[in-house]
Amino acid sequence: MPKIYKPGKVAVVLQGRHAGKKVVVIKQFDDGNKEHGFPFVIAAGIERYPLKVNKRMGSKKLARRSKIKPFVKVINYNHLFPTRYALELEGLKGVATNDTFKEVSQREEARKQVKKLFEERYQSGKNRWFFTPLRF
Repeated sequence: MPKIYKPGKVAVVLQGRHAGKKVVVIKQFDDGNKEHGFPFVIAAGIERYPLKVNKRMGSKKLARRSKIKPFVKVINYNHLFPTRYALELEGLKGVATNDTFKEVSQREEARKQVKKLFEERYQSGKNRWFFTPLRF
């Protein structure tokens, strides 16, 4: 079976609290591990997307509307829908590992790093599709 979920692959979450949200795969585990007996990925996604902005808005309002709220999560392969898109974020590779989810402080630190990377990417104007909410 071909490996669909490689690091950098964009997918859509199908089940749970983040259903309909876009995620990017950080690391994949095709055979599972001790904690999770199913194939899964560690993914980073956007919980709250940035709002629309225009030229007439002031710098404070623009900064407020450009904020992104991310999440980092372990997701079962069955709950993901792969897309044709990919993000080439070099900084995401070391952000979250399997040990990250053992302590709350490590999860918070990973989320902060992802937020910084996503906001830099959004400000640069690259991968615009990833930063727009899925309409269905």
